[in-house]
Amino acid sequence: MATDSVMKWYVVRAIGGQENKVKAYIETEIARLGLSDFVSQVIVPTEKVIQIKDGKKINKEKVYFPGYIMVEANLSGEVPHVIKGITGVIGFLGEVKGGAPVPMRKAEVNRMLGKVDELSIQDENVAIPFDIGETVKVVDGPFNGFDGTIEKVNEEKRKLEVMVKIFGRKTPLELSYMQVEKI
Repeated sequence: MATDSVMKWYVVRAIGGQENKVKAYIETEIARLGLSDFVSQVIVPTEKVIQIKDGKKINKEKVYFPGYIMVEANLSGEVPHVIKGITGVIGFLGEVKGGAPVPMRKAEVNRMLGKVDELSIQDENVAIPFDIGETVKVVDGPFNGFDGTIEKVNEEKRKLEVMVKIFGRKTPLELSYMQVEKI
C-alpha cells in the first residue's frame, strides 16, 4: 500500500487557451473533495516573453505548451476520475487512448520545470546580433529615435556603446541590445 502513495507527474490535456482556468478548477475541486493529499502541485508551464510596444518593454507570460497542464499527483482511487470530470479537461496524456495515465519520466519533468531557467541561460548564449561600426537606431530610453554607430560590444553585460550625434557633438551611450535595432 505504501508504494501507492508516491507522487508522480502527469500531463493533463486541457482546452487550449484555458490552461490557467482549468488549473484553478482542478485545485478548487481537489480541495473541496478533501483530496489535497493526493495532488501536490498543478502547474501550467509558462515562459516569460519580452515584447516592445510603443517603446516600452512588456513582460508577458506565454503558455509554453498550449493545452497541457502538469499535475503532481498520486492517482489512486477516485483522483483520476475527479480530474477527468473537471470542466475544460480533455483527459490525461497516456500511451493508450482511454488507458491508464502514464507518468512522465524524471528527465522530462526536469526539462519542463527547468525550461524557464534554461531559456534564461540560452538567452545568454545568443550570438551577438550587432557588429562594431554598424549603424543602429535607438528605440528605447531618452535618446529614442536617434541613430548611432556601434563603437564597442560588451558580450558579458549584453551592452553596446553607441556613438550618437547629439546637438552636433558625438556622445557615447551605453545601451542594452533591447534598446537598439538595426537600420
